[in-house]
Amino acid sequence: MNCYLFVNAGSGRYNEAGLGTVVDFLQSHAFRVMTFYVSSPADSYSCCRKIYDDTDRPLIVIAGGDGTLNGVLNGLIPHTATLAILPMGTSNVMAAELGIHSLHDGLGRIVRGESMPLPVGELTLAQARYRFALMAGCGLDGAVVRDVGILGKKWLKQGAYALSAFRSTLAWDETCFDVVTSSGVITCHTAVICNGSRYAGDFLLAPSEKIFEPGFTVACVTSSRRLDYCAIAADLYRNRIEANPRIITRPSHLVEIRGTRPIQIDGDFIGYGPASVKAVPDFAQIIV
Repeated sequence: MNCYLFVNAGSGRYNEAGLGTVVDFLQSHAFRVMTFYVSSPADSYSCCRKIYDDTDRPLIVIAGGDGTLNGVLNGLIPHTATLAILPMGTSNVMAAELGIHSLHDGLGRIVRGESMPLPVGELTLAQARYRFALMAGCGLDGAVVRDVGILGKKWLKQGAYALSAFRSTLAWDETCFDVVTSSGVITCHTAVICNGSRYAGDFLLAPSEKIFEPGFTVACVTSSRRLDYCAIAADLYRNRIEANPRIITRPSHLVEIRGTRPIQIDGDFIGYGPASVKAVPDFAQIIV
């Protein structure tokens, strides 16, 4: 069968040998591989349009990170595609959510072909709409992602985000904003709308959130103090985030972000608030 392979050569774990392994493996298991090299969400969107000229039920293999997955999601027609994840990106949070531990693990799952419906989030920002698989972050979280450079992600990998976070502490912005959930309004300095449990790799920010269940866990940092963020980072590292009193979590299917703070989705900066977010169930199938 046909298989559409999306490759981001700028991803944190990309290498030619790994790509060769992927192509050889898929071809040896009767897949006809068509490779698309992408470096931006616009590239992914354009490639998806080409795929739909060829088939209305594509199998798309993403050999990249969460940003590459996000670009594909925003190019898909809802309820048509089956996705497969190969961890060749910077953070690979979706791979962690699915329990994919290596390239060979991901390839084996493609051959087995077992899949489940994947719900996503849809964020409306001014006149544009964006889908996300894992998270949308506003406030300090959005600012840190905004200030990460492409070369930094390539060479420093997750360290690029740590460097950006350090720069943010030097130019600290204490501006807070309101987030509206189904259970009320929360004033916060940072909000992360979680569609899955993990954040920034394998850290558990919303331990009770399930990637295959529609709806979100909204994690709000209510403090704007640097020292409180240090405590939050320590609790996140130790997987004790639920015990931190400076984080309020609420379940919600609809979220409104008020104010004009920076926003990121799945590790890519998209703009500034205000914004609204809703859950979209069964958007695509994903190989498990």
